[in-house]
Amino acid sequence: MTEHIQFKRHRRLRSSASMRTMVRETHLHVEDFIYPIFVIEGENIKNEVPSMPAVYQFSLDRLMEEVTEAYELGIRSLMFFGVVTDKDEVGSGAYAEDGIVQRATKMVKEKYPDILVVADTCLCEYTSHGHCGVIHGEDVDNDKSLELLAKTAVSQAKAGADIIAPSNMMDGFVAVIRKALDKAGYTHIPIMSYAVKYASSFYGPFRDAADSTPQFGDRKTYQMDPANRLEAIREAQSDVEEGADFLMVKPALSYLDIIRDVRNEFNLPVVAYNVSGEYAMVKAASQNGWIDEDKLVIEMLTSMKRAGADIILTYFAKDVAKTLSNQ
Repeated sequence: MTEHIQFKRHRRLRSSASMRTMVRETHLHVEDFIYPIFVIEGENIKNEVPSMPAVYQFSLDRLMEEVTEAYELGIRSLMFFGVVTDKDEVGSGAYAEDGIVQRATKMVKEKYPDILVVADTCLCEYTSHGHCGVIHGEDVDNDKSLELLAKTAVSQAKAGADIIAPSNMMDGFVAVIRKALDKAGYTHIPIMSYAVKYASSFYGPFRDAADSTPQFGDRKTYQMDPANRLEAIREAQSDVEEGADFLMVKPALSYLDIIRDVRNEFNLPVVAYNVSGEYAMVKAASQNGWIDEDKLVIEMLTSMKRAGADIILTYFAKDVAKTLSNQ
């Protein structure tokens, strides 16, 4: 019946597992991942985050357990988030030389100097109000916040951070941080800008883990409207002009189109943040037996890389490293 009909035989390249592997266009590698870790004040603490199964808060005396496991799996990039009880209006714990993240950074770099420590540069985990800067009235004062964010970046670089990753979404943050790093002698330290960060509902579990929920209002005056696409290019363009070395899109899964836009528009490395809500949904579905978690996670992270991400910041880093090793 089909002998006189001309059509393409696309299935020829799907005929076996070996054939499919040979022609596969997008590959995940353990080197693609940055693994986030929550570091909490206190001793002998390993607290599982209720909304993020298999994600824990570690006190400094137990931190190396997690770091060593990640290292042995081939993970060479980490990001630390501090969980503190002593907070104030200006988030002074973020830029304290003996701050918890600064101490964690020094500890890790001393034992594993080849690990890249990426420093999340923000104030929300350290402010009593939970916002990412200095409050004036009921709003965040952009320019006053920049001064403190610059101090935070310099303190993180001094502690040994290899990359500064500002996540605050203040206007001009890349320019001010770049100037401060250069003035302090850290001209060699790159900036991984959270260039495109949306005011997303996918951040809920993180705010539980880091105790960073705003005490009033929301972050919609400084984080982006999820409905906007062109604005993402304007935000990223500003950061490129101000000296960013990497461009991050956060969240990732519902913003694959934005990742592709940023990839097409700029030639800097693109980072996708596979955020806490995306992680928690997969874990919840897996615990209910609704999905094959390992296969779904590989598919999900592959979609981010296929969309244009060079690097993926993900809580699944250890899980995927194990899966890739088994493959």
